[in-house]
Amino acid sequence: MLTVDEAFRKFKGRLELNEQEQKNASSRHQEIREHLRDRFAVEDDFLTGSYRRYTKTKPLKDVDIFCVLSESESAYRKAHPSKVLKAFEQALADKYGADAVSQQRRSICVDFGVVVDAEDNTDYRVVSMDVVPAFAAGKNYEIPDAKSGTWVRTNPKIHEDKATEAHEAYNDEWKGVVRMAKYWNNHNGKVIKPSFLIEVMALECLAPPFGGRFEYEFQSLFSTYADRIKDTWDDPAGLGPPVSDMMDAQAKTAAQTALRGAARQATVAIDLARQGKSGESLKAWRALFGPKFPLS
Repeated sequence: MLTVDEAFRKFKGRLELNEQEQKNASSRHQEIREHLRDRFAVEDDFLTGSYRRYTKTKPLKDVDIFCVLSESESAYRKAHPSKVLKAFEQALADKYGADAVSQQRRSICVDFGVVVDAEDNTDYRVVSMDVVPAFAAGKNYEIPDAKSGTWVRTNPKIHEDKATEAHEAYNDEWKGVVRMAKYWNNHNGKVIKPSFLIEVMALECLAPPFGGRFEYEFQSLFSTYADRIKDTWDDPAGLGPPVSDMMDAQAKTAAQTALRGAARQATVAIDLARQGKSGESLKAWRALFGPKFPLS
């Protein structure tokens, strides 16, 4: 039977993107890029977000594509942000169908119709991608925010650098812990939104170095997140609005309740292992995290 540590390491490995998934994501990216280049004057485009930072969890959904428009498209920059989002939505609907495309706060989601099975497997295919229109702003970028009606500044490179620094300081375990925490969130109603907030909080809440035992790290992490979920969490790049602004007071209270429950479940799982009930402990961790957590 697996030890708890072996199970966590196997769990972490299951959430890492393999070569087949990366190839499928790249293929889908190229497909979208070529289509949008036929519809807009595009200066640059690239995969970004948690996919680029290696903090994306399974199943592989909502892979971010930045589509940087050329200055010849500046009329969109001068208009309300909803205008460019609507234009991207229509362009992508023309290729993938209106039912597969939906407008979000700062992006357009394209759903590829991939079925996720009971074990969160997708036959190594990406489920969806989020296309983010953008304009260059010096070394940074500006992206549309339909909710606020403004263009907000961001810099994916700064986010990427901060994640790399945290990972190295945490004995190269930080990104794995973040992926596992995001997986927990996915299987608990996505109580923390956006998932990037989990990562932003981890920059402060996962104090280096890694303690060596995943079970105790998560027991502490869930408790700390519960204590701090109602804090204001700023953009790590210091450019855009707070990352925590997508959650109102009611949503934060619900997330706090879920996180406190997770901390209690972690304590139960740890106690079961202390009693020599390894199988029951693994089942408790699986009930907490979801089907990718192994029992054998």
